Amino acid sequence: MTMAVAYHAARIFDGDHWHEGSALLVDGRQVRAIVPAGTVPADAARIDLAGGMLVPGFIDLQVNGGGGVLIGAGTTAEDIRAVCAAHARFGTTGLLPTLITDTPAVTQAVIDAGAAAVAGEVPGFLGLHLEGPHLSVARKGAHDPALIRPMEQADLERLLAANEVLPNLLTTLAPENASLAQIATLAAAGIVVSLGHTDTTFDVAMAAAEAGAGMATHLFNAMSQIGNREPGMAGAALRSGRFYAGLIADGIHVHPETIALAVAAKQRPGKIFVVTDAMAPAGTEATSFTLNGRTILRADGALRLADGTLAGADLTMIDAVAFMHRRIGLPLEEALRMASLYPAEALDITGRHGHLRPGAFADFLHLSEGLTVEATWINGTQVFG
Repeated sequence: MTMAVAYHAARIFDGDHWHEGSALLVDGRQVRAIVPAGTVPADAARIDLAGGMLVPGFIDLQVNGGGGVLIGAGTTAEDIRAVCAAHARFGTTGLLPTLITDTPAVTQAVIDAGAAAVAGEVPGFLGLHLEGPHLSVARKGAHDPALIRPMEQADLERLLAANEVLPNLLTTLAPENASLAQIATLAAAGIVVSLGHTDTTFDVAMAAAEAGAGMATHLFNAMSQIGNREPGMAGAALRSGRFYAGLIADGIHVHPETIALAVAAKQRPGKIFVVTDAMAPAGTEATSFTLNGRTILRADGALRLADGTLAGADLTMIDAVAFMHRRIGLPLEEALRMASLYPAEALDITGRHGHLRPGAFADFLHLSEGLTVEATWINGTQVFG
């Protein structure tokens, strides 16, 4: 029988409430309870952490790479392991490696790598995010327009088959290149459909939500904007109670005041969560990398093509939490939820992820009061610190 471990810190956030004078009690891979420090079982191992706080691990639903690895052609399960390990240093205990628009062959190869990562029990791997290729050329961003195309039956079947071998599958598409019937089929199979890289109208976006789309990819970026006579995709994402929305919280992709307006306007708190949209340089000192044959430059906190187009983000989850707390002014617990509980809700995995309630996987962090990640645990095993 595995010995229970009691982790002590100055305070503990369970995803709902703060606890002081308490211990996080972990049994193997899962949380048993948060208990008063004086009631810890005598046979439990005790780990005293120097001040700071214990909080749920972060969940990032859009990660293109990290640790020098980019998800794409040639990706293996070991590459996925490297990406997960790179982001664990910054508090991410669960992520979706993300493939941007590519060929059917590359897409299938990444799906196969994801299936191998499942078999290899890669710590932190939650499934895949396939961002494209069924997007709008008008809102392509850094995606290669030569590879963007309508969804065909073979594409639909590939997604449905991938969903059978992955724990979670998220796909970003545009209603311009995927029908409402295709969206409904994907959603009915349990695939999370996100609208992004789209120039769609408000009405079409709302119809896609009715068909089963439940998310908007990187809110405000690469989508039709809110206008006085046409609310666009951004307006639909904020107006519809069906849409969760990912947000790149770096102050570069979206102006801080626009972020504040969006958080205030969203129909139900908790429907906006943060993502990194991180690329290969995350966790490295690299100043450039190659994306589909094009050089991406890293400078001034951003990743850009030579023409200035943003290509992913130079961001970590702990940086996003700090930004939402310090720059936007959200209470720390709400900023933490935007990086843990809310993305778990968006992916419908809150049974075991996104919080530290009894029965949850023991995915948690030790943060300093200055919001530095001191240590990271995934499934009860310390993977950083």
